[in-house]
Amino acid sequence: MDRYVREILLFGEEKFNRINQSKVIVFGCGGVGGYVVEALARCGVGTIGVVDYDVVEISNINRQIIALENNVSRKKVDVIKERINAINSKIVVKTYDMFFDENSQIDISQYDYVVDAIDSVKSKVYLAETASKKGIKIISAMSAGNKVDATAFCVEDIYKTTDCPIAKIMRKELKKLDVPSLKVVYSKEKLLRNEKPVASFCPVVGCMGFIIAGEVIKEIINE
Repeated sequence: MDRYVREILLFGEEKFNRINQSKVIVFGCGGVGGYVVEALARCGVGTIGVVDYDVVEISNINRQIIALENNVSRKKVDVIKERINAINSKIVVKTYDMFFDENSQIDISQYDYVVDAIDSVKSKVYLAETASKKGIKIISAMSAGNKVDATAFCVEDIYKTTDCPIAKIMRKELKKLDVPSLKVVYSKEKLLRNEKPVASFCPVVGCMGFIIAGEVIKEIINE
């Protein structure tokens, strides 16, 4: 427990044990998701699931915590598992090397909390619907692309969001599916550009990931 002594000073042993016994799965382990996983591991979450089908690319280095020159072309789930175990070898890491959609065979009911850091809106909606039906807590990342203000993030229910194009689309789709609520982190900053490829800025991506991880930890210790 020595590595977590500064955290135990904040929360106490009982609440830290809740963190240590918790199981969290993160869908999408690139930009935002990579920082979420980093924080969860450093906070002492006992079991972490990571879902991603992609490989590290040289263009990821500007914003993804797992992207290093010596990791280029390697599977992201393999790289992030090594990183988690380098932080704490006792953490149980479950890897799912796949693109998540309605055909994916992942039983999220074995986890206490789901983090959505997926790029595909269709997959995000399906994951939110699945978690809602199973009664599993979930938090979803809206877009961090084309933005530079790391102080503009808000934690809100999807149906109360404003100024976020992705949240607007998801509100419409989730309403059709009768999903009553979805906790999200989104930015109120206006888009600096609206073109592809999507531009990215490390402080914004990292900040969003750490906010999400903080929300997960706070909910776990306050259950």
